Amino acid sequence: MPFYDLWINALDQGLRCTSGSYTSSRVYPPSQLPNGANQPLSPQDRAASGALMRVNHVGEVCAQALYMGQALSSTEPQSRQFLEQARKEETDHLAWTRQRLHELGSRPSLLNPVWFAGSFAMGWVAGRMGESVSLGFVRETERQVEAHLGTHMERLPPLDLASKAIVQQMAQDEAAHGTAAAELGGKELPQLAKAFMQMTAKIMTSVAHRI
Repeated sequence: MPFYDLWINALDQGLRCTSGSYTSSRVYPPSQLPNGANQPLSPQDRAASGALMRVNHVGEVCAQALYMGQALSSTEPQSRQFLEQARKEETDHLAWTRQRLHELGSRPSLLNPVWFAGSFAMGWVAGRMGESVSLGFVRETERQVEAHLGTHMERLPPLDLASKAIVQQMAQDEAAHGTAAAELGGKELPQLAKAFMQMTAKIMTSVAHRI
């Protein structure tokens, strides 16, 4: 595909990502829960779950942008193929979290275009630093996201099994992507880089929780 076509495709995907024009290719996890498992939530629990799922939705917006930026700047076909496949799989997460937000009577973050643009830039820079660094960035990102989702499993209201089902499947997918990136040659990032990633993630989650 010509280089300019890649950029046009990235712009199209970015508009779809921030506007909600995407669908899942896999079964919605809550639909696989046993009959009667979904109990009514109190207004307080709905609000708490909505805030957490908004953060998770923002995380998936960022994941789409990161993978796009890295794929565009990648020079290795194998790495690009992996990044594109991982991005497509994470589109399911994007659709699931948005659907759950709707069910909870909540909304996506108003700053999604900002999160997307910033993450795309980070992905582009990571990709330009070489394949081992770019894949190492994926490896560390997924490790941090998996840990973050683990805290959400604990913070979600006990009765909100639907949100828990989504988060659990997302965590499994993130772990698989991180493992695949390591197997493709992603190297361990310096501690300073890890700390910077944690700091930016904390800022994003704190703001997205409210806005």
